[in-house]
Amino acid sequence: MARLAGPVVAAELGWIFMGMVDTLMVGRISAQAIGAVSLGTAIYLAVAIFGMGLLLGLDTLVSQAFGAGRMEDCHRFLIHGVYLSLILTPLLSGIIWWSIPFLSSWGLNQEVLSLTLPYLEAMVWSTLPLLIYTTFRRYLQGMGMVKPVMVVLVTANLVNVVANWILVFGNLGAPAMGVEGAGWATFISRVFMAGGLVGYTLYYEQVHGMGLFDTTLALELSRLRQLWSLGFPAAMQIALELGAFATATALAAKLDAASLAAHQIALTAAEFTFMVPLGVSSAGAVRVGHALGRKDPRGAARAGWTALLFGTGFMACSAVAFQVFPSLILRSFTRDPAVVSIGISLLVVAAYFQLFDGVQVVSTGILRGAGDTRTPMTVSLVGHWLVGLPVGYTLCFLQNWGVIGLWVGFCVGLMAVGVILLLVWSRRVRLLQRELTPSFG
Repeated sequence: MARLAGPVVAAELGWIFMGMVDTLMVGRISAQAIGAVSLGTAIYLAVAIFGMGLLLGLDTLVSQAFGAGRMEDCHRFLIHGVYLSLILTPLLSGIIWWSIPFLSSWGLNQEVLSLTLPYLEAMVWSTLPLLIYTTFRRYLQGMGMVKPVMVVLVTANLVNVVANWILVFGNLGAPAMGVEGAGWATFISRVFMAGGLVGYTLYYEQVHGMGLFDTTLALELSRLRQLWSLGFPAAMQIALELGAFATATALAAKLDAASLAAHQIALTAAEFTFMVPLGVSSAGAVRVGHALGRKDPRGAARAGWTALLFGTGFMACSAVAFQVFPSLILRSFTRDPAVVSIGISLLVVAAYFQLFDGVQVVSTGILRGAGDTRTPMTVSLVGHWLVGLPVGYTLCFLQNWGVIGLWVGFCVGLMAVGVILLLVWSRRVRLLQRELTPSFG
C-alpha cells in the first residue's frame, strides 16, 4: 500500500499545489483577487469535475482487468476513456460558457465578480487536456504504474509557477494580466500534464510492447455503457460534494471580501490535507480491484482496511496541525489582519472534521474498487445537501454566525457521510468474508 499510495499522494498534493500557487500569486494583488480565484475555480470544478468523475469507472474496470491478466481489456478501456473525453469536452465547456452571463444575477460582490469572469473564461479552454490527463492517469494507476503520474504532476507545478510569474505580473515582456493570467497559466500546465502522460504511455508501449498498438480503435457501445454505469454515480458523488463546497463559496461571496478570502485560504489548506487520503483512496481502489480481479476477497478486505488506516492516521495529524498552527498557515497566504482573524476560526472548525473527511474519501475509493459507486453518491447527497448545507445556511444567515456558520455545516455534513460510509464498507467486508466460506447446502 505504501509503495502504491506514496507516488499517488505526491501527485494529488501536486494537483492541489497548482491551485495554491494561483492563490498565492494573486494574493499579492488584493483580497478581491483571492476571492475571484476561489469563486472561479469553484464554478469551473462544479462542472468539469463531473467529466473527471465519469472517468473514475476506469479505476474499477482497468484494475480488475489487470488483476485478472486481461491486458487487452485494459487497453480497450483506455481508448474508450479517450472517446468519452472527446464527447464530454464540448458539453461541459458549453455549460460553463452558458452559465457565465448568469453570474451577475447571483448577488455576488461586484469587485470579485469583475475579476472572476476573465479567469473563468481562460479556465474553460483547459477542459480537454484535463480530461485526457485524467483518462491516462486512471489507466496507468489501474495497472499500478504510479510514478509517471507523480513525475508529471511535480514537473507541471514548475510549469505553472513560471507561467503564473510571467502572466500574472507581466514578466519577460508579457502583459500583466492579473487574475486572468492565473487562468491561462492553469491552461498551459494542464496541456503539459496531458502531453506528459500520453507521451509516457506511448514510450512505455514502444519499449515493452504490451499490445496497446495492436488494439483496435473500434468504438464499442457496451464499453461506453460500462464506463457510464460505474462512472456516472462516481461523477455525481464528486459533483454533489464539490457542488456543496462551491455553493458554500458562492454564499460566502455574499459576505464581505475578508470573509470570502478567509474562506478560500482555509478551504485551500483543508483541500491540501485532503489530497493525502484522496491519494490513499485511489491506491486502495486499485489494490481492492486487483484482489477482486484475481478472485481474492480476503486480500480485498485487507487492502481496504489498510487504506483506511493510512488515510485516517494522516488526517488525525493534520487536525492537530490546524489546532496548533492556524496563524502560521494563514500568514503564509496573506498579511491582512481581518482575513487572518476570521481564518483562524475556520481552521479550528476544519480540525474537527479532518478525521471524518479522511474516512469518507478512503471509503469511497475502496468501495469503487469493489464496483460500488452508487452508495457513496446517495450518502453524499444526503450528508452534504440535506444536512450540511441547510445547517450552514441557517447558522450563517439566519443565526448571523457569518462564514463560520458555513464551516460548521461542512463539519456536520462530513461527519454524517464518514460514519455511514464506514458502516457500508464494514458490511461489504462481511460479505467478502462470506464468499470464502464453503457452502455445503
